[in-house]
Amino acid sequence: MFNILTYLEKSAAQYPDKIAFADKDKSITYEELVKRSKGIGSQLAKQFSPRTPIPVFMEKSVDTISLFFGIVYAGCFYVLLDTKQPKTRLDHILNTLNVNTLITSMGYDRDLKKIEFAGKVIYLEELEEDNVINENSLMKIKEQALDTDPLYGIFTSGSTGIPKGVIVAHRSVIDFIDVFTETFGITSEDVIGNQAPWDFDVSVKDIYSTIATGATMQIIPKQFFSFPTKLIDFLCEREVTTIIWAVSAICIISTLKGFEYKVPTKLNKIMFSGEVMPVKQLNIWREYLPDAMYVNLYGPTEITCNCTYHIIKEDYEPGDVIPIGKPFPNERVFLLDDENKEVKEPGKKGELCVSGTAVTLGYYNNSEQTQKAFTQNPLNPYYLETIYRTGDLAYYNENGLLCFASRKDFQIKHMGHRIELGEIEGSMESIHEIKRACCIFENNKIHAFYDGAIDKKEIVRGLKKTLPVFMIPNVFIQVEQFPITKNGKIDRTELKKKIEGEDVVQA
Repeated sequence: MFNILTYLEKSAAQYPDKIAFADKDKSITYEELVKRSKGIGSQLAKQFSPRTPIPVFMEKSVDTISLFFGIVYAGCFYVLLDTKQPKTRLDHILNTLNVNTLITSMGYDRDLKKIEFAGKVIYLEELEEDNVINENSLMKIKEQALDTDPLYGIFTSGSTGIPKGVIVAHRSVIDFIDVFTETFGITSEDVIGNQAPWDFDVSVKDIYSTIATGATMQIIPKQFFSFPTKLIDFLCEREVTTIIWAVSAICIISTLKGFEYKVPTKLNKIMFSGEVMPVKQLNIWREYLPDAMYVNLYGPTEITCNCTYHIIKEDYEPGDVIPIGKPFPNERVFLLDDENKEVKEPGKKGELCVSGTAVTLGYYNNSEQTQKAFTQNPLNPYYLETIYRTGDLAYYNENGLLCFASRKDFQIKHMGHRIELGEIEGSMESIHEIKRACCIFENNKIHAFYDGAIDKKEIVRGLKKTLPVFMIPNVFIQVEQFPITKNGKIDRTELKKKIEGEDVVQA
């Protein structure tokens, strides 16, 4: 198999009348999804060459998933643009993609005006006016396709303050999803409850586990995550069996005592990633759903979702470290020290590195950052072996399982999102009154230090023009002068002491 559409067509042949995807308002069967996507793909093939990026300016829905697969039928790859992201960020993504066309739906006209897109706008409704399937055209595209062709792009936060577009091939997704669904026993009997935004790689597991197995995916309305009772009602009513959520989403139910209202008893597979899972919250889940399988997943977008996993069978107490576990089959995961020597001793930290087909194609239109992160394996001088250097420090515990330690640089995981503090600092320093800024992630909060005469509320107001809400610092601390190390860098150790001892003001 060299194309993910094989998943879709196989499931459509086996389960034609079964619901593949459903949102709050509509659903679509596997047979309907194939037909609709082929029709969209036939129209797109008239306008786009294979391997072209096609930005999609829509929120997640049944319509959006139909468009995704339509783009893939046309031999192209999709990049979802979150309609609620700031104009500056969306403009950068569009400029990086170097496109003069995007696709949206008529319901998003108001949001579209925000970005003042000068190129051509294609509406999904227009594509479906002439929904004639051109099987000959689609076959010619398929015959020329490779498993290394791009499937999707996801823009992550960048250490330079600039988002980077991770491009992922069909082969990477196929190899990962095959072992992912087998490892955790995901089958056609499962109902997957989607939480993750579709410009966040956790969603890839939801979408492609669904079509690979003939399962059903229920798209949970975003607003339900602010109301635990509505969220639990949805899980119960839609008979959700499997959730693959960010840790912060998992904790919403347990911290707000949702289980005291109702327990979604159909849940039997509970997987989480994106941040360190608080043991207290995990234990609440295990108390109410003791027979479910709990899995701690680890991995950045650059290695196609996850590279390690740990099925939790042990009991943990607050303060214990939950391992990130062992590598998935067909993924090589290892640790390197500062001298590029492999670290194998228990307890010794090293940078976590990954090789294998899960390693993605690099950053779109950004060769400099690609060359920095995707490098030759220093342990292999004999042939080409590309590895991705995660920037995460990890170690082996006494049982030989990998455990996450910290970031090697200043990239963090916050609210389920991977964030570069440098991007926040750059946005702060773009505000006229701020001379310099430095951000530190401590106690699960982003602390922003700044030198400048400006009210904190004004800073927040300014940052909302360039950053998504999840990147806005939680605490702002004004300094007269930054402490400096002997190397001329801001002394972050000294700033951390201020967090511990200073009376800070929250925004």
